Amino acid sequence: MKSIGKRTAALFFAALCAIAPAAPAQPRIVIKFSHVVAPDTPKGKAAEFFARRAEDLTRGAVKVEVYANSILYKDKDEMEALQLGVVQMLAPSLSKLTPLGLKEFEVFDLPYIFDTTALLHKVTQGPIGESLLAKLEAKGIKGMAFWDNGLKSFSANSPLLTPADFNGLKMRIQPSKVLESQMRALGALPHVTAFSDVSRALQTGIVDGTENPHSNFYTQRMHEVQKHITLTRHGYLGYVVIFNKRFWGNLPSRIRAQLEQAMREATVYANRIAAEENDNALARIRETGMTRIHEPTPAELAEFKKALLKTHREMAARIGKEIIDAIYRDTGFDPDKM
Repeated sequence: MKSIGKRTAALFFAALCAIAPAAPAQPRIVIKFSHVVAPDTPKGKAAEFFARRAEDLTRGAVKVEVYANSILYKDKDEMEALQLGVVQMLAPSLSKLTPLGLKEFEVFDLPYIFDTTALLHKVTQGPIGESLLAKLEAKGIKGMAFWDNGLKSFSANSPLLTPADFNGLKMRIQPSKVLESQMRALGALPHVTAFSDVSRALQTGIVDGTENPHSNFYTQRMHEVQKHITLTRHGYLGYVVIFNKRFWGNLPSRIRAQLEQAMREATVYANRIAAEENDNALARIRETGMTRIHEPTPAELAEFKKALLKTHREMAARIGKEIIDAIYRDTGFDPDKM
């Protein structure tokens, strides 16, 4: 009887194990999230934050693998990788969407179109932002959110105090007709360079200067090869967080809802950390003493704004006058006062 009792107990235990849900040996869904900047930049930190929250909210059903610093793909390759489904998630800068035929996103490259981040968020988190994200659907892309990096400053090995100081300088830009127009309006020669190659290009003299938020200057050590930075805060650098549309659509609805919640939280975090990191990076650059920081006077800023209004006029036909005017209305921007 004792042996029968033990056998029954063993069978009962085995049955319990069979019907009890086993802990998964590994997450059921893996999302490869590729980006081109350092892990300690605002985007890098936001990507890691999203990865943690996605895993927490899905209770381990989703694992987001973050690949920073162009480990998987450089600027020019990452969008194709997403569309092919080789990676499932990206956060490219907004001008990277232009080759897909989405020139409207270049509106964010227009110089001095956003006076404050509050006005910027009125656009990115409002109806205009929603309509732009919806345009991605036709390209096989699911748009999720806009993440800030920050407002850009100019750098070079010579002081950049007036538009005349840019004359003849080779200035690195992202692929963007708007940024090309911007540099030409200042008398500079635009030079498209992959982000991962910028520091080397500056060091070797392939380009003379560049534009970036301060966190990018610091984390990529550009300040070590640039003698001057001018705090023009002339343009916005932001990202659009996107998924491969087919991958997103094939996710269970419960998982999609949890990832949307993780994205909302990550967006709040991303925009907060961007402001903090740029302030901290500028302070660290000052501390190194390797780069002279110039704060333009109101008169100098007015001169930059006047010179760069040309880009607004030149790019209206390309970007679309309707969306430019819509942003003017939302932000209260008056080009006649530039």
